[in-house]
Amino acid sequence: MFSLIRGNLLKGWLFLANLSMQKKLIVIFVFLISMPITYVTYLSARSTLQSVLENATNNAVQMTANASNTLDSYVADLKRYTVLPLYNKEVQYYLEQKGTNWDKNVSIGMFLSYLNHTKEEISAVYLVDKFGSVFYDKNTTITELYPYEQLAQWNSLIRNNGAAPIITGRHTIRANSNGSKEVFTVLRTVKSASTLKDIGIIAFDTDIKIFKQTFEPVNQVTGGSSMIVDSQGKILFANNDKGGFDPTKQSSLLLKQAKLDQGSFQSEIGGQEYLTVYKVSQETGWIMLHSIPLNHILSSFEQNRSALILTTLIILAFALLVATIISYALTRPLKSMVRLMKQVQRGNLGVSLTPKYNDEIGLLGHQFNRMITRIKDLLEEVSITEKRKQKADMRALQNQINPHFIYNTLESIRMLAESNDDPRVAELTYLLGLQMRYSISRSEEAVTIAEELEHVTNYFQLLQIRFPGKFELELDIPDAFLELPVLKLVFQPIVENAVFHGLEKKSGPGLLTITAWSRDDNAMFLIKDNGVGMSQDKLLALNNNLQSAEPGENFGIGLRNVNERLCLHYGYSYGLQVESELGVGTSVTLQIKGPTLCETEDNTK
Repeated sequence: MFSLIRGNLLKGWLFLANLSMQKKLIVIFVFLISMPITYVTYLSARSTLQSVLENATNNAVQMTANASNTLDSYVADLKRYTVLPLYNKEVQYYLEQKGTNWDKNVSIGMFLSYLNHTKEEISAVYLVDKFGSVFYDKNTTITELYPYEQLAQWNSLIRNNGAAPIITGRHTIRANSNGSKEVFTVLRTVKSASTLKDIGIIAFDTDIKIFKQTFEPVNQVTGGSSMIVDSQGKILFANNDKGGFDPTKQSSLLLKQAKLDQGSFQSEIGGQEYLTVYKVSQETGWIMLHSIPLNHILSSFEQNRSALILTTLIILAFALLVATIISYALTRPLKSMVRLMKQVQRGNLGVSLTPKYNDEIGLLGHQFNRMITRIKDLLEEVSITEKRKQKADMRALQNQINPHFIYNTLESIRMLAESNDDPRVAELTYLLGLQMRYSISRSEEAVTIAEELEHVTNYFQLLQIRFPGKFELELDIPDAFLELPVLKLVFQPIVENAVFHGLEKKSGPGLLTITAWSRDDNAMFLIKDNGVGMSQDKLLALNNNLQSAEPGENFGIGLRNVNERLCLHYGYSYGLQVESELGVGTSVTLQIKGPTLCETEDNTK
């Protein structure tokens, strides 16, 4: 997974890197502008959505609570009305009298009529005496009631509940000859004020239209639907919203999520999202639920969001236009410079750029003009150098005539010395001829360490003839170094410098040793003599002369020549290092590439 993401990021980066500078600037500008705008737009939309949902939830909770409180107050009033028979002496008296008469009917009738007219939604008020006779007063819309059909249920509820008021759920009563009415009932046992014994039952049948009257304003404001469920899960009231949502079919799902006394939750019903708020009545134990379609709540938010998205797109389009203009203005000088470079590539050096501004691109333009001028100067210098080199080559070819002439002359002298039986002159002439042949016969620049040491040995033989017993040469070179390639005439100038500036001035015989070792894949050579040495001031001047750009006059010319050739061939980390002590001797350290590096280079080639 990580490798896949890394690969996609790499592909995206390569795609961006291969775009033109103008397109890169456009992409960067649009990205830098669109990211914060999009993020701010997202945060604003999310904050607005949360605010809308929170306000809608709070409003729905408040309205549902108010409706629930209204209904609780209504039921509480009915409960208080059920206590009134306890305080009416005539009612108390007649409830204990068996049978009926005019006075009993009138007295109880007036009492029931008063109770029936206390609230408009009361359909009927019933009073049952101690002997099971039922008296009632009904709403004017009802012509006939059948109270004895409910008497058995009332008696059963009272036996199981005692003296506390009882609220029945929604049920149907028969009214008139062929009609019915949906009501809920509040009833209570009537106690004797003197003996506290049961002397009757009082009951209120209340039209369920009170539920609709209570929750209709909430539904109109929120556009949702309401439902009232009793403690047994039976639906007392429900109305459908305009979208056809039937809460009675989803009551079990809604009740499972209503776990507290009051709250709210969101749910999906029939493929549509709903916000449901609920409250459990402390008076009745009923659960009031109110469900609102989220699309109704978010309709204003959707409009605002569309406007916000449109505004964001307009800003992004404007940003794209500005980015295009700015990127074109920034890259136009670069494109002009590229066109001029192509002309320079074709050989036209008569071009120049005229920067308009002093920014980085303007500075680049000035540097471009300076580069063209410098190229012209370099081409002229190269032309002059080539002409000088041709002249130098001619002079070198001419100068080769003299060494050849001298070598041939030496060979004639050697033959004459042999014919005259003079072996020293013949040997001296022979060795000198070998020295000159080594210098002029090898056209290639590199030789082996073995060849260089052979040249040094021949040179020392010349010195032995001239100064018998004066000098001694010791070579301690491992075999691995003998085939190491090196520049021609590296050791001989160093040896010659040691002989004539160190050993010759020493009283008595002198010793010169050449040793070799490896260090960090480099070959190290030490040419050491036990001559007169030099002072520290002279040693410092010699080393400075080796490192300086301009040579000193007649001072270390041979060593400087070797050092410069080594640095030019191998690099400036290589070359010579001289150490000396007055009266002790001088040592010269020579560093070149070792066997390992040379073998690697050869294999590469």
